[in-house]
Amino acid sequence: MSITTSLKQTLRKRTLALREQLSLDQRAVHSAAITNRLLQLPQYQQAKAVLGYMNFGAEFASELWVQRVLADGKKLALPRVNRRTMQLDLYWVDDIENQLAAGMWGIREPIVDRCERVSTIFEVEFALLPGVAFTRDGGRLGYGGGFYDKLLMKQLATRLGEQTTLAKSLVMAQLEDENQASRPSLVAAAFSMQVVPNVPLETTDVKVEWLVTEHETIHCADAKSYCVTKR
Repeated sequence: MSITTSLKQTLRKRTLALREQLSLDQRAVHSAAITNRLLQLPQYQQAKAVLGYMNFGAEFASELWVQRVLADGKKLALPRVNRRTMQLDLYWVDDIENQLAAGMWGIREPIVDRCERVSTIFEVEFALLPGVAFTRDGGRLGYGGGFYDKLLMKQLATRLGEQTTLAKSLVMAQLEDENQASRPSLVAAAFSMQVVPNVPLETTDVKVEWLVTEHETIHCADAKSYCVTKR
């Protein structure tokens, strides 16, 4: 096990334990505040198609936001774990009651024969990503499967026409540079206690551009708060 992997596991365990200490009422109040902030983001308001996820455990109750996405008349894409490739496939969903079922880890996922497959993440303009811990400059620690990092890497590689091998440095440079206008805005939602000073990062880890908590909306590109309001 590498030092980075060990540091990630330690931070993940500690942050998840702290998150579990939040009461149901606290999580509900914080989730409502986060949802309101997400809806106020210009990047969300301007997007016609967005990528979301269904929450599980003690994380931010993303279902509140998902319901608002559909109520706002936007196209909604949700992920499903492909058990053969162990990567994420995306599907368009417009009825969360009839098009979703419990999948891996009990997370509700699209039912394949009831949903249309999304061909590429570049069909969405706004992507809400889950995670365990985040830094104010966009560093993200996931749950350990690397699903979202692989999704972004694979889709970018396909877009560049390199479906077999692609230098990691080129992928990251494209994510940060010339593909900025055509890829979705990368946004994360988390409780304020999930914001940490540092996250161990590897070359395959993709940063988010916006981090939304119950207290503030952080533009990670310059690590400054946007519309900061204490609650």
